[in-house]
Amino acid sequence: MFGQGWTTSDSDEASEKLRDLFDTHARSVFFGGAGVSTASGIPDFRSADGLYSQRFAYPPETMLSHSFYEAHPAEFFAFYRERMIALDAQPNQCHRKLAELERSGKLDAVVTQNIDGLHQAAGSRCVWELHGSVHRNICQRCGTVYSAGQMVSRELEDEEGIPRCPACGGRIKPDVVLYEEPLNQDVIEGAVRAIASADVLVVGGTSLVVYPAAGLLQYFQGDTLVIVNRDPTPQDARADVLISCDIAQAFAF
Repeated sequence: MFGQGWTTSDSDEASEKLRDLFDTHARSVFFGGAGVSTASGIPDFRSADGLYSQRFAYPPETMLSHSFYEAHPAEFFAFYRERMIALDAQPNQCHRKLAELERSGKLDAVVTQNIDGLHQAAGSRCVWELHGSVHRNICQRCGTVYSAGQMVSRELEDEEGIPRCPACGGRIKPDVVLYEEPLNQDVIEGAVRAIASADVLVVGGTSLVVYPAAGLLQYFQGDTLVIVNRDPTPQDARADVLISCDIAQAFAF
């Protein structure tokens, strides 16, 4: 275990430390956010060039709320289709390394705030998706599941631009957690079990300001907390290992 407050901004040093941590801990869990996918071309929310800094007819946090989904479904689905689904995005080095670590028995689980499905695309199998996935879009009447590709193609939309189930006519809702909606309890419980049983928790690519997801760190009782993030987070003082560099480069080992 590394000393309290060990820090680096050098990606080579970060890679060496991360390799050692995964090699020397029996139970490891990764908790990630939007910064994990920026190297895959998916914008985050809060950085200078993130979604919250872009100009839309409504603020993004408004358009991603349950009340907006109910009141303005056509505008919601236009934003969702154009800004939240990135079918061309490919897993980056961080996604690939985490999948490799899982295959080799060095990583127990990934807990993610992302909805892009890139961890699974890279080969990760135990993934707790706190905020759901754009790859599952569910008819609210009969439960039929439709793909992100079908949503992007607009083949399911009615004349108002709202996707409808061909089987029953019900509205198709993305299986993503919108603002004002609760997280899935089964997913929360699975994530909590993984984090609570970990010896080392590596937190990466997240500002740790979005709750309740960020609150899951309180369940970690292991001996080494690692934070890998380009910018400071409110939890930095608690970290045993603090890495401030590009996360894809940090996982290049």
